[in-house]
Amino acid sequence: MIQVQRSFAGESSGTLYLVATPIGNLEDMTFRAIRTLREVDIIAAEDTRQTRKLLTHFEISTRLVSYHEHNKRASGPELIRLLEEGSSIALVSDAGLPAISDPGADLVRDAAERGISVVPVPGANAALSALIISGLPTERFLFAGFPPRQRKALNEWLASIAYEQGTIMMYESPHRITKTLPAMLEVLGDRRIVMARELTKRHEEAARGTITECIAWLEEHPPLGEYVIVVEGRTAQASGHSADGSIADIADGVPNGAGELWWSALSLDAHVKHYEGQGQLDRKEAIKRTAADRSMQKRDVYNAVMRKDESG
Repeated sequence: MIQVQRSFAGESSGTLYLVATPIGNLEDMTFRAIRTLREVDIIAAEDTRQTRKLLTHFEISTRLVSYHEHNKRASGPELIRLLEEGSSIALVSDAGLPAISDPGADLVRDAAERGISVVPVPGANAALSALIISGLPTERFLFAGFPPRQRKALNEWLASIAYEQGTIMMYESPHRITKTLPAMLEVLGDRRIVMARELTKRHEEAARGTITECIAWLEEHPPLGEYVIVVEGRTAQASGHSADGSIADIADGVPNGAGELWWSALSLDAHVKHYEGQGQLDRKEAIKRTAADRSMQKRDVYNAVMRKDESG
């Protein structure tokens, strides 16, 4: 059943405000964000120590509570209870928009399921800030979050976005970026990328070049600060490794540039079996890879393949 939220209709339950905070420069803060943080009953913060500095700077004395990945199972239901009783709560992350690659998304989901109004108070965002200064296409883009740490999982994760035509944005730490870039080179090919760091701060920097050039740059200039990596989408120049380990034209998805997607003549079942037959992926991962190739939901591929197995 459809659920319609009218954010400012004055309903009896409280409101959950998603308030953007600065990603570096304190002047990123909006007038509306400051007013909202002053007017709500409670501020739920990912890191109360960091947020308290911000509140002190803007002379905000609202009650501050902790909500983060490690306590969300306990604090989430309590915040929902307070919202249902009529309290207004502002959710903030360490920097930028809350609920993006952080546990705030769980609180938003639970609030929305209970008919509680969820209201955005927009502001700075690192991924979009990096995108608009990148010089790469902005008509279509994908935010992919943080890459996995383990090499096998990282390669599989990169393979799942290799056919994305839009520009790709991801976050990476200074300790991991020198490991992530070589994996990107291997799986995605030598695409154009932008490494943006210290956004909106005094030492803001955007390094633009191919993956190979950026790897060489980091060898001469050790990484500092948190990075947003912006990667060009699939193009005629982007090449990488195919699923069987050979070099493939990622732009067309076809080994040796045959001119059409290599799987276009395959049924879903045959597509999945292609990956299973290489002996490197189990059925679950084969379905995941097939879904990524075809821009489908994993459950739709799974259901179609299961029906085929049952009938056949």
